[in-house]
Amino acid sequence: MDKIVEKIVGLGIPGLILLVAINVSGYAGAAAITTSLAVLGGPAGMVGGLGVLGFSVYVSMAISKYSFEKIYIRTIEGLLDKGETKESIKSKIENYPISRSLKLKLKDLLEQNHE
Repeated sequence: MDKIVEKIVGLGIPGLILLVAINVSGYAGAAAITTSLAVLGGPAGMVGGLGVLGFSVYVSMAISKYSFEKIYIRTIEGLLDKGETKESIKSKIENYPISRSLKLKLKDLLEQNHE
């Protein structure tokens, strides 16, 4: 059952990304889909947009499988191994365009797991 849930979550995220891109595009029908894929793909165009959506499947499946906290902790360990300090990581978190509550959670995880 867990595997099925992982697959559904993984496939749902790209659909949400495309849906938001279509709504923001200002177009309707096929033009909205074409424009959205081209915007998501950047310089690679529609093909790049399909690649971005495909890549987002793997990212969302990894997050659903391993949980956000485990991925975050591994990322922090990697940054610390590269010579980053806790203070520089906190500074980066502060500059990310994420919600205040998520920033607080990330800082708490940093303090709990890397004292």
